Amino acid sequence: MRKEECFYLGKIAKKFSFKGEVLIYLDTDEPELYENLESVFVEHNKHLVPFFIETSSLHKGDFLRVRFEDVNTEEDADAIVGNSIYLPLTMLPKLTGNKFYFHEVIGFEIEDKRLGVFGKITSINDSSAQPLFEVLNGEVEILVPMIDHFLVKIDRENKKVIMDLPVGLVEMYL
Repeated sequence: MRKEECFYLGKIAKKFSFKGEVLIYLDTDEPELYENLESVFVEHNKHLVPFFIETSSLHKGDFLRVRFEDVNTEEDADAIVGNSIYLPLTMLPKLTGNKFYFHEVIGFEIEDKRLGVFGKITSINDSSAQPLFEVLNGEVEILVPMIDHFLVKIDRENKKVIMDLPVGLVEMYL
C-alpha cells in the first residue's frame, strides 16, 4: 500500500502495558468509527507496514488501546511508539453536502460568487488556527480562509469549491 492511497489516522503515542499494548492517538472527530479495526498500516522507515489487531478499545476519548499481533513485549512496543498510523482511503466514510476531507478538494477550482473562478486549490494549510485553502492563480498564491460562513457549495461533480468571499480578499493578491 502506498501512502498516497491512504489517510493519516493518528500516531502510536505510548506503551500501555508490559505485554506490548500501545495507545494510538486518533486524529479524528469520531474515534468510535475506528474502535473495531482489523488492521492498520504503521509507517516504519518511510514504508507502510500492515499490523494486525488482536484487541482494541477506546481509551479516554481520543485514544485507542491496541494489542497488535506479534507485539508481545515492552521492547516490541518501544520499536513502534511514535510511528504514524494510516488506513486506506476507501475506509473513509463518505461525506456529502458541504462537508469534505482536505485531500478531496486538492485540484478543485475555486470560485467566488462575485469574481467567478480565480484559481485552483493546490493544498490546505492547517498549521495555523484557521485552515486556509492555498490557491494558485497563474504564478500568484492566494490564501483563502476555510470559514463555513464563506462556503457556499462543494460541487464534487464539477470539481469546484464555490465561496462568497468578502470584497477585497482575493483582489489584494492580484
